[in-house]
This record gives sequence, structure tokens and C-alpha cells, in this order.
Amino acid sequence: MAYKKVSKKYNGKISEVVIGTGDKATAIGGRNVLPLHTFDGEAGQAPKLGLEIVDIAPTDWIDAFNGIYGDVCNDAAAWAKLVEEKYAPDFIYLRFEGADPAGQNKSAEECAELAKKVAQNITLPLVVGGCNNAEKDAEVFKAVSEALEGKNILVLSAKEENYKAVGAASGLAYKQKVGAESAVDINLAKQINILLTQLGVNKNDIVMNVGSAAVGYGFEYVTSTMDRIILAALGQNDETLQMPIITPVAQDAWSVKESIASEADAPAWGPTEDRGIHMEISTASACIASGSDAVILRHPKSLETMKTFVQGIIG
Repeated sequence: MAYKKVSKKYNGKISEVVIGTGDKATAIGGRNVLPLHTFDGEAGQAPKLGLEIVDIAPTDWIDAFNGIYGDVCNDAAAWAKLVEEKYAPDFIYLRFEGADPAGQNKSAEECAELAKKVAQNITLPLVVGGCNNAEKDAEVFKAVSEALEGKNILVLSAKEENYKAVGAASGLAYKQKVGAESAVDINLAKQINILLTQLGVNKNDIVMNVGSAAVGYGFEYVTSTMDRIILAALGQNDETLQMPIITPVAQDAWSVKESIASEADAPAWGPTEDRGIHMEISTASACIASGSDAVILRHPKSLETMKTFVQGIIG
């Protein structure tokens, strides 16, 4: 008997969220099929790929990045321009590590001024991340959202601890897009989305960050969480989970021992840089296959490879 292909149809649809402005604005999401199931229906936007930069010269990145970026790491605006012109990601992710109260403790006003300089130097959409201190991030996101009003940035992310401040300032007052962060749990993802929409943030202005992990480090929890979210969004038409997903792969992939152990400490593992790239590509491709609509990368070689992956799978 000849094989008869049967398409799987769903009632639900992932919303499409646009970040940035002008010709370089990019859309995330918009599909009503499972990840990469382009043959089943409306595939929406191809997964988007961002490249990470930091507001201060990173001290915990492997030495290979010094060879790639050199002194430009000391100037985030110049760094962003180089990334746009040389590597051409879909968006740039600017992370304000320097705002950390336990580190340089840069003020929200300093961060906003730097964000303006970065935005003036690029045409690509900008995604902004904090220092992982909920209270300080809320201050930084408010100042940055005000400084970049009209730029249609994505603020990453609002958490249970600060969603009121981030949602009210970034989402409502300054009309930016808001990331809703949860920790690898469908119920927490649903809850933060509901809280933001009850606050008044338009559901079509929300992108989910449902958590991540490097492959081999509990990634099965990440992929099973994404599976449940997407099946609920598409199969059960659950509107509280129909936001596209963005996954910051870089920080997880470049923090595990396989990516940072020196060649002197692990001579049998090969070059450190190659190992890190492999971890980042493996994690990013697994996230996209699991349901991420956008991923954030660190190494330009990872970006290049993932462009080939997306083009080869999606076209």
C-alpha cells in the first residue's frame, strides 16, 4: 500500500510579534504547526537568530572572543555596529551585566544613555537584557524603555518578582515588547503571561522566555516544557500560551565545563573554542526543534552555522 501523507491541523496559532522598526524590523512566531513541520500548515516566520553583546568588556568569556572582537568590547556602541555590519544577525541582544549591584553597579541612567548610543549606531532590532537582579533590572528596563521610546525594543525579561514594574513601564508607558520569563515550567509560564495581560500588557506584545539549559544539563526538562506549551497553545487553543518563545542560549552554553575548561586541563577534549561552539550550536538547534522562535547566540561561528541550519530546514 502506498504511503499516504496526513497533515496534522490545529485550531490554535502562535502570535506574531514584530520587534524593531523600518526595513530591518523582524517578526517572531506566527505559526499554527509544530516546530519545523512546514509541511503541515502555516509555518509562520523562520526562527530568528540574535548575537549577544555586553555593556562592559566581559571578563568571564573565553580568550578566543578577544581575538574575535578585540578592543571593541570596551565600546558597546562600536561593538553593536561591528556585529551588524560583519555578522548580520536578525537582532542584537544587549545585556547590561554592568548594572549588577554586586559588580560595577552602573546606574539606570548610565545604562539608558549607553542604550541610546547603541540604538543610534545600528538599524537592527534591539533586545535588551539585565543583570539578573530583579529590582535593578526593573529600574534599568524602565530607563532604557523610556530612552528608546519608538524603537520597539524587546525587554528581556519580566519575572514574577518585577513584572508589575517592567510591564507597566516597558509594555504600557513606552509601548515596548515585553519578555515573560519563567523557569522551565508550563504553569509558571502560563501564570506570568496571565499576570502581564491582567496588568494591561497586550498579549501580542509578549514574547516568552521559558528557560533554558545547555544540552546534557537537564535539557530534557526544557524540551518537555516547550512540548507541553506548544501542544496546549495549538491543540487546546490556549490563548495564555500562544506567545512566541525566545531562548537565550548563549549564557547556558558558554558556562558549562565543556565550553570553558582549558586545553591544559582537558587535553583530550580538543580546542576550547571549538567545544564551546559545538555546545552552543547543539543547544540552539535543539531549542529550535523544540519550539523556540528565536535564539540568542554568542559566537559568530555559531551564528553562521545556525543560519545554514535554518535555511536548510525552513528555506
